[in-house]
Amino acid sequence: MNRPIASKNQPYNTLSIRALDLSHHMHPFADQQELVSDGGVRVITRGEGVYLWDSEGERLLDGMGGLWCVNIGYGRKELAEAAAKQMEELPYYNTFFKTTTPAAAELAAEIASVAPNRLDRVFYSNSGSEANDTNIRLARLYWARLGRPERKAIISRHNAYHGSSIGSGSLTGFDDMHDIAGVPIADVHHAPAPFWWRDGRGQTVEAHCAWALDGLEETILRVGPENVAAFIGEPVQGAGGVLIPPSGYWKSVQEICRKYDILLICDEVVCGFGRTGKWFGSQTYAIEPDIITTAKGLSSGYLPISASVFGDRVASVLMDKPGRMSHGYTYSGHPVAAAVALENIRILKRERIIERVGEETGPYFQAKLRELLDHPLVGEVRGVGLMAAVQLTRDKEERTPIEPVSSLAKPVWKRCFETGLITRAVGESLAFSPPLIISKDQIDWLVKRLRDNLDQFV
Repeated sequence: MNRPIASKNQPYNTLSIRALDLSHHMHPFADQQELVSDGGVRVITRGEGVYLWDSEGERLLDGMGGLWCVNIGYGRKELAEAAAKQMEELPYYNTFFKTTTPAAAELAAEIASVAPNRLDRVFYSNSGSEANDTNIRLARLYWARLGRPERKAIISRHNAYHGSSIGSGSLTGFDDMHDIAGVPIADVHHAPAPFWWRDGRGQTVEAHCAWALDGLEETILRVGPENVAAFIGEPVQGAGGVLIPPSGYWKSVQEICRKYDILLICDEVVCGFGRTGKWFGSQTYAIEPDIITTAKGLSSGYLPISASVFGDRVASVLMDKPGRMSHGYTYSGHPVAAAVALENIRILKRERIIERVGEETGPYFQAKLRELLDHPLVGEVRGVGLMAAVQLTRDKEERTPIEPVSSLAKPVWKRCFETGLITRAVGESLAFSPPLIISKDQIDWLVKRLRDNLDQFV
């Protein structure tokens, strides 16, 4: 077997890479036999701006920004230079033994400078899953230190995505994520979330929102408020279908949490660092969380890093009094990842990328996608900033579900992929979260290509 060629001056050996991949690489969230029957995977080799290239030289516009994460786009040399400089100076050291590194300390201060609700303390992990595992521990330890160890239940929501580890996967609100024994873990409960298109047939949006809020409070009362440590929610539920909260929803969620003295955790893994047109989704929806989860856009996906960020309420119990939290990771605050994330935030600030999303490209993107509402297969367009979902339907009037699920979205997604546009099939919708640097002309191309592909399925 020929080995893959990685030189810029010679093409990649696609067949060889596919063979190696199918023989040795188990893919996440994939049916391996389906990959085999499809003839193997597409080999992505290069990225620049909003574009990717595969091993055959075909260009694709990345309408998903990697996996909701490449916020400043591909090919930013400043991030490569930050990584190289840090690797030469100090490629690794831990933060366990009463030590830190300049990059870890400076990044914590930089995160604090942009975080919502005066959250200014940081615990580092390496992924959103790990950070949400950390948040379970933070919430439970907080109440234990206050002499209330019985307060350990975590309330999440249906359609939520909070990760795929045993802990964070328990918080995730998809049944197919709970397909092994012991998941969800004890004391994790799921309340309804507002998804008007799918679950609110026969209701107004306002009535459906009230139904979801009633379901949240009923869940808390069923578990017992005295047993609940925290509620966790994404400002916009990303992998659940880009579910935009109805007007007043988050205000009422906060009132419920305050009524029962429950910690509020906002999972900002997708929404954070500009996706909604502000630094955090919490700011977009006037949420005042006690803890936020960050990852993805923190480094624009260039290196794995995440952080749990919290303020005085939690810090006054866990940091400002004696006592150890027996928790951490070998790579918590990895200096190279921290140096890259630090430069990433500085670029976002220096180039006013987030302000441009909020003022210009975000509204333009939402308006252009809504032009698709005249298409016979488009029932709804949901979105904010540079994240959106195009809901597909064959019955606009009654919103009758398509059976089996994704039997329309997946073929459209595949057609898009074949014609140079990366999107993602989520249920019966197509999700988008392009790099925050996308231009209006590129948005125009994205929407036209999507319309042309939808036309093939009428």
